[in-house]
Amino acid sequence: MSKEKYLVYAFNGEEMCFVHALLNAEEFFVKGFDAKLVIEGSATKQIKLMDDPDNQFANLYKRVKNKGLIDCVCRVCAKQMNSLDAARKQNLNICDSLSGHVSMARYLKEGYEVITF
Repeated sequence: MSKEKYLVYAFNGEEMCFVHALLNAEEFFVKGFDAKLVIEGSATKQIKLMDDPDNQFANLYKRVKNKGLIDCVCRVCAKQMNSLDAARKQNLNICDSLSGHVSMARYLKEGYEVITF
């Protein structure tokens, strides 16, 4: 029996929306699902903000990163939000297969159910 697969797509750059994307990706993983997180759109600004140890959600972000749940960061959006260098410093996978953005179709083809935040 194959594992259920969930792709959490974080688009919204508002902190609480991003936090809920992190929480859900982590919960799917902890409960045994194949879970991945893609950071796109204005959510890419959170890469830099969440890496600050003074941020109240820094530990959550670090846990999600350390579990390897962040699968892709959009190159174009991260550049636009001034967080591309931060993503590179954090060794996050930068993706750009869809005109500089992350291809959602790739994940659908791999059997992931997409959930957006």
